[in-house]
Amino acid sequence: MRRTTFVRVLGGALLAAGVALTMAAPASGSPATASAAPSVAELSAAQSQLDAAAMSRPSTVTGWYVDSATKSLVVSVHGSDQGVAKWASGLGAGAVKIEHVAEAPKALWNIIGGQAITTGGARCSAGFNARLSSGARYVITAGHCTNLGGTWSGVGGTIGPVAGSSFPGNDFGAIYVSSSAAASTPLVDRYSSGSDVTVTGPRTATYGLAVCRSGSTTGWHCGSVTGTNQTVCYSQGCVYQMIRTNVCAEPGDSGGSLVTNPGSGSRVQAVGLTSGGSGNCSSGGTTYFQPITEPLSVWGLTLYTG
Repeated sequence: MRRTTFVRVLGGALLAAGVALTMAAPASGSPATASAAPSVAELSAAQSQLDAAAMSRPSTVTGWYVDSATKSLVVSVHGSDQGVAKWASGLGAGAVKIEHVAEAPKALWNIIGGQAITTGGARCSAGFNARLSSGARYVITAGHCTNLGGTWSGVGGTIGPVAGSSFPGNDFGAIYVSSSAAASTPLVDRYSSGSDVTVTGPRTATYGLAVCRSGSTTGWHCGSVTGTNQTVCYSQGCVYQMIRTNVCAEPGDSGGSLVTNPGSGSRVQAVGLTSGGSGNCSSGGTTYFQPITEPLSVWGLTLYTG
């Protein structure tokens, strides 16, 4: 529900409902006349004055617009409107209506697989978006990334805190999506290789399966599965039942999406999460992936699909 207070600013003098005013009586023989409502053009000019002074607006002001139906310039406020009328008055903004809104607006952005996620000075890549039956949302990524803890952010702002992590032994983790501005999607970034692909569901890797990987360091690279159920030992410990591929990867690609090769299409199945490997994307290499089916099963998560 919105509460509005009408304020009129004329000639730099503030006239507000509920404020006692002393006005000079009209001169004898000079009848008082009602002032004409401002035109849309006049209101648009007043809006431009507010636009020019946007950086000096009170902190509770969330925006303004011309309401042609009521012939007024509406200033939206979240919280106290103290000082708002004075700010508008000082700009000679004409007829102003103060509109109280229940929530401040925020920029909306999409969480997309393969794009960068960060915490502190560390960077990894988002794997897949998933949710519980309760509606709680998560980003699934590598466990050696979520082991760092902290609150993670994406390309558009804050995502949320780490909700779970399994590494070594496994290499998967989940970040709770606490930001209402961050939209969970079934998309994976194909970078310069084309438009985003859409995940239709999970699948188990099989030998020879054509796959592609998305990551924030090297983008989109493709190859095939060269082994399954592999044990891989890192300096931090061993991980088990991993997928081996001839797809390259580099630091920062960790946690990114492994999907079936879409060919000329745009629909894919989720296969795994980038874990680690050897080589690079200049000379080639071997990369290992955590199967996506395990965190889905362990935590009772369902992928966002399209």
